[in-house]
Amino acid sequence: MKYLIIYAHPLENSLNHHLKTVVEQKLSNEKHEVVVRDLNKLKFNPVLSADDIVGQMKGIVSQDVKKEQEYITWADAIIMIYPIWWTGMPAIMKGYIDRVFSYGFAYHYDKGVQKGLLVGKSLYVFNTHGKSKEEYQEIGMDVALKLTSDTGIFTYSGLEIKKHFFFGQADRVEASVVEKWILEITESFSA
Repeated sequence: MKYLIIYAHPLENSLNHHLKTVVEQKLSNEKHEVVVRDLNKLKFNPVLSADDIVGQMKGIVSQDVKKEQEYITWADAIIMIYPIWWTGMPAIMKGYIDRVFSYGFAYHYDKGVQKGLLVGKSLYVFNTHGKSKEEYQEIGMDVALKLTSDTGIFTYSGLEIKKHFFFGQADRVEASVVEKWILEITESFSA
């Protein structure tokens, strides 16, 4: 299979970077094709400009967006790895979605009905966050995050969500817990 990892975290010693490395190595060791798009290293421009909006309506995108769309088209499965900051994805990831998941590429309207265009592609999402899972569940944040990202972006675009992981208290997690998370992640690709 062809896996595209879209990754957003600025620190190389972060837990997110560790999870990315583990997933990349596991898939490569199993002889899958793997491409990593590290948005911070790429210095991806997350700002949806007026030119972007006008171009999208005409079916024209900039070269940097076209390149990312080619990677998405190439992939059988997409893996998104990013932390939850201020109850949402980092700006660079949101900007990536704003610019790359554009009208005519990720979705369109057919007689007024929205249709996702990324049908046939699988998606895995790995999120780390500071609060515990229980705290997120108590305030409904787990449901809100799934609604805004999974429903509002990913399934809207036609992607089939295989698994969405939320790893809580990630800023103070013990190594033994991280090992359990890694086992959970690696088993999700075996299923």
